[in-house]
Amino acid sequence: MTKLYKRQAFLTCLLLMFASLAFAQTRVTGIVKDADGQPMPAVTVTIKGTTNAVSTSIDGKFSINAPADGVLTFSFIGYTSKDVKLDGKTDLSVVLLPASKALNEVVVVGYTSKQVSQLSSSVSVISGDKLRDVTSNDVVSLLQGKAPGVVVSSASGDPTSTSSILIRGASSINASTSPLFVVDGNIGGTYNASDVESVTVLKDAAATGLYGSRAANGVIIITTKTGKAGQTKIDMSSVVGFNTKTTGNFHLMNSQQLYDYQKTFETVTPSDLDHNTNWFDVAFRTGVTQNHTLSVSGGSDKTQYYISGNYYNEQGTLIDNGNRNYNFRTNITTKLNDKLKLSVLLNTIYTQQTYPTDNLLYDAYLNLPYDPAFNADGTPTDGRTYPGWQGRDKENPLQGLQYNFSNSRSISNNGDLNLDYNITKHLSFATYNRITLYNDKYISYYDARTKSGGANSGELYNQDDYSSTLLTSNRLKYDNSFGQHNLSLLAVGEGQTYHFDDALLNGKGLPPGRPVMSTASDIVSDPSGGTDNYNFRKYLGQADYNYAGKYFVVGSYVHEYSSRFGSNNPSGNFFQAGASWILTKESFMDNIKPVSFLKLRASYGTTGNAEIGNYQALGLYSIDQSANYGGIPGAYPTQKANPNLTWEKIKTANIGLDFGLFHRIDVSLDIYQKTSSALLFQVPLPATSGYDYEFENVGSVRNRGLEINVTSKNLVGEFKWETNFNIAFNRNKVISLEAGEPSVNPAGPLPIAVGHDMNDWYMPIWAGVNPANGDPQWKQQVTDANGKVTEQLTNSYANATKEFTETSASPKFTGGITNTFSYKGFSLSTFFNFVYGNKVYNDSRAYFDNDGLYDSYNAMVAPSGWTRWTKPGDIATEPKAVQGGNNNSNQQSTRYLENGSYLRLRNATLGYQLPAAFTSSLKIRSARIFISGDNLVTFTKFSGVDPEVDLSSGTSSFKYPISRKLLFGINVGF
Repeated sequence: MTKLYKRQAFLTCLLLMFASLAFAQTRVTGIVKDADGQPMPAVTVTIKGTTNAVSTSIDGKFSINAPADGVLTFSFIGYTSKDVKLDGKTDLSVVLLPASKALNEVVVVGYTSKQVSQLSSSVSVISGDKLRDVTSNDVVSLLQGKAPGVVVSSASGDPTSTSSILIRGASSINASTSPLFVVDGNIGGTYNASDVESVTVLKDAAATGLYGSRAANGVIIITTKTGKAGQTKIDMSSVVGFNTKTTGNFHLMNSQQLYDYQKTFETVTPSDLDHNTNWFDVAFRTGVTQNHTLSVSGGSDKTQYYISGNYYNEQGTLIDNGNRNYNFRTNITTKLNDKLKLSVLLNTIYTQQTYPTDNLLYDAYLNLPYDPAFNADGTPTDGRTYPGWQGRDKENPLQGLQYNFSNSRSISNNGDLNLDYNITKHLSFATYNRITLYNDKYISYYDARTKSGGANSGELYNQDDYSSTLLTSNRLKYDNSFGQHNLSLLAVGEGQTYHFDDALLNGKGLPPGRPVMSTASDIVSDPSGGTDNYNFRKYLGQADYNYAGKYFVVGSYVHEYSSRFGSNNPSGNFFQAGASWILTKESFMDNIKPVSFLKLRASYGTTGNAEIGNYQALGLYSIDQSANYGGIPGAYPTQKANPNLTWEKIKTANIGLDFGLFHRIDVSLDIYQKTSSALLFQVPLPATSGYDYEFENVGSVRNRGLEINVTSKNLVGEFKWETNFNIAFNRNKVISLEAGEPSVNPAGPLPIAVGHDMNDWYMPIWAGVNPANGDPQWKQQVTDANGKVTEQLTNSYANATKEFTETSASPKFTGGITNTFSYKGFSLSTFFNFVYGNKVYNDSRAYFDNDGLYDSYNAMVAPSGWTRWTKPGDIATEPKAVQGGNNNSNQQSTRYLENGSYLRLRNATLGYQLPAAFTSSLKIRSARIFISGDNLVTFTKFSGVDPEVDLSSGTSSFKYPISRKLLFGINVGF
């Protein structure tokens, strides 16, 4: 018994010893980093097979009690989970790799940065490389078709012009509808397209939250490039190409065509055919575009730098028109010590622009081919003196271009000084400060020898503009993790002040060829100028919480003061809230293998609009020559005061769904409603008041829409094919206006009427051509004695009834599609953008499609399918041509309202990456050569040179054609 007892006791001790070893808890610490070696906060560290878990701190560190032979699972949204077997190890260094580049992408949202997978809001991100496939230095133009709900349009192909941008529809009538721009973390600022690292478009209230006081029209955040620790990199990019005009379906008549047309309604002579001038070809040229960039970047763990210079020069296709830019940027970040980081960002842009003069574009459309552009000796003819000149305006623009000019030069300096200080492990303070200085000088000269300057024996205009913007933004931030609870708090105090002044001088009676003000003998009008100022102050707070990386909640509150509003209501209060749920983090999704990611989002909040000019709430007086009395300056009231004027307010609700399939397809869906109230509106006042209007807060507008973005990796082998597709639908409706008024502009073609889209067309309805006599016809509504309304046809424009056409200048949907193919070193990308369902009013047709009214102007060639009435019984699209016009047939009506839909091949690029073995032998890091084409082809039914117009007006009138560009480039890295 004793021996048996001793044996059992020994076995029991042995079992207890093994059990203690198996269940012994060891303190395990470590750090988690990403592939770039950066610490990863909020990573979930779980003991496999249990619910015990902790999260990494802001510096990526963790500590957990775990079995010595246990397994730790490291997981984070957007990264591949990783199991690490301890085997007695107590100090770990773990690297997580991204599972999806799209989900792992870090974007700037408000005053912080987040991974896409953690957002509760509607955001679109465009990388700098994808942005710059089209050649331009206008970032707004480069955004066209790149993000759902972001509509970019241009009324001109002039390289000195800028594009307009609209996010999720127009929400204001008299105030600006442009988004707020934020550069490198601060409102405003300057940038060049070559230095852009990424563009983030914030669309819903949760996204625009901290800029809510001025984010009614969305926010566009531009982040410029920075250096990275490591070896110094030198990158050079050089692009040179040629620009030619595009004329689409539009063609003007040559001399024979015009002669044959005019002889049907008036007397012409064979001598008209002595000349055949193509004024479009005379006015336009083949321009050259150059875009050259040199940058140096690098640094150490302590200091990183990025320095770049860019030269951009685009000649307009119209003669004597161009845009030249010189850009210099320096971004430096350095750690002064373990707690303090300093960032200095400097940007200087010098711009020279030349503008079209002497009605060059207008004459290109309307001058007659009968009139010669050049004398026998090759000099430009002068329409005022040339014998037998037939064109109405008697102007050869080439004659004036020898002497006249219009140009500007400007310089913009932008400097940021930022400090980030880590007070404690979880508490930090940052101060971001910026100064922006801008100066512009504009000169316009009309020589006495030209038609433009002849009336005043030469004219000269000089204008100088200066502006300065000062901004300071001070931010206190708290970040901490409590197990799987992650909390971030932010408080910001911000102030901005702006000053502007200008002076305009003019003179006349200048000797020919002397464009200097001191040579003027008189003035055209009195000198003018003025000053302008505003300031904003903002205080805000935000709380951002997530649990276990799958439940996210964010909320913010903003209080802002603006000097633009009345003394009774200068401040506005705004709030935003958002939440999201990542379903693929739940256990019930584990067996649904095709779904690689699934997230629901929702947000609601208010934003504001203050973009109405600087003194609209004040009572203003004007002092000018008309108010002088006895030689003493006098003043008279010009604007009525409204001390109650305040912020325009917009309420936005958004529901979103993000999902991934098979790790190959990523889809984002957003449904939104954006309702504007207290619209900043110019209310007309009776003439007896002595004022034209008063700004008041009245009316409401609503936008509803759907946005879809799809990215798919179609082929992932040696031959790769990736597609990005986006499409957006928006419906706009005016809910109410001031004092129950039915419309803003009852007599206009876009009246902005209650119950309608802001851009619904309103005009007489064209009813075609009367087959019996070739007269124009319109619809006329007739009311009988019993109040019954019937519709009939009339050939009298005065009797035609204005109606809503049930069409709009706003498109039904817009979007873009990009396909990228690559095989070994070769790559091919194509980018199409499209607009569908809008009507464009082709205003210029009233001049060159006028049925004989303007016989001293050229005429357009009728597009395929159009026919002119010539005899009774003809079923024609164009009325009978009559000298002096046919019953006002060219007056405003739906005759000139055309389909503005189009599909455009915006860019195609073929490139080749030189083999590494070859480049290394040349001591080159990388090299790529490419050929690129912009605006290669446009599919449209529009009869003008181009269907793209500024969608806020919906009108095309003597449009400067867009350029088709063929470019050759090389990128080299050292």
